[in-house]
Amino acid sequence: MNIREVLALNLRKLRQAKSLSQEELAHRADIDRTYISALERSVYAASIDVVDNLAQVLGVEAADLLKRPLPSTDKKRGRS
Repeated sequence: MNIREVLALNLRKLRQAKSLSQEELAHRADIDRTYISALERSVYAASIDVVDNLAQVLGVEAADLLKRPLPSTDKKRGRS
């Protein structure tokens, strides 16, 4: 999984956990909604400033948006 995909996955999960639409997150972060959509689809690479801004709105550290998911225990056992 490349870093754009990591950001996309984490951004979507955190946004949905906060029950925010792409539009509401974009409004709070003062960026365009279509940019949020593009980030969640791994189309664009976000600048460090955008990552920090999104993290602040989501109430997490910027590093949390870039953390790779840990392999699940099911995959380690050969299950999907």
